Amino acid sequence: EVWLYLLGIQEADRSKEVSTQKQRLQDYEQIDKEPNEMTKRVRGEISRYLRKTKIESSRNIPQLFENVISAFCNHNHRVEYYAAMVNLCAPFIYSIKRECDTAACFEKMIITLDDHFSYKSINEAVASFMTLFRTCIPDLYSYFEEEEVDIKEWAASALQFVLSRELSLENTMRLWDTYFAMPDWIEVHPYFCLAILRHLKENLEELEQSEIRTMLMRLPNLDMDQIINEAFNIRHEIMERQISEENIF
Repeated sequence: EVWLYLLGIQEADRSKEVSTQKQRLQDYEQIDKEPNEMTKRVRGEISRYLRKTKIESSRNIPQLFENVISAFCNHNHRVEYYAAMVNLCAPFIYSIKRECDTAACFEKMIITLDDHFSYKSINEAVASFMTLFRTCIPDLYSYFEEEEVDIKEWAASALQFVLSRELSLENTMRLWDTYFAMPDWIEVHPYFCLAILRHLKENLEELEQSEIRTMLMRLPNLDMDQIINEAFNIRHEIMERQISEENIF
């Protein structure tokens, strides 16, 4: 529930908590959630996600997914539905009790991502990431080239959908705990992607192309505290390198 405060959905002023919750519920209830032409696609993706995760719950999880995603798409026509919305919705579904609060957090996440990649295209983000990858983990970068691994495909998904498709739900939620406590989390996200690659470097270098792709698309359970520390170390390394280069010139 702390995500509600970190994402700015709920004000820290407790005196306004009841009134804002009531208003949020009323606003959500007024949004159209009826099935439409995209419902079949949404249901199919929800079904695939739930088969993969196999998480038990006493709540009607498929209906929650459908309601929250349908409400968002019906209320935000500038953002078209895409399959990864299910992955991006899942952490909120499983961590927040009230459906209207889940919807508010999900909307904040999708709008944040849409705004960011409207300002900086995913192609530009991937290009920047590849430069960092080549600089920070040159051995693994070279190995991927030898194995003809298209890391750009993985990077595009990992960057655009905040690793929600690649990490387990538990790992994703732990990562987002850190992100939502940071004002610039979307800017530092690439360093966390690099931290995962560095953490898995030895394992990846023992695999062939198809095996590498399989591991990257569905990452093993990771020690996220270690990944988080590594990400900040990488960021520090890069900042120090940039300062050194500036001093040279």
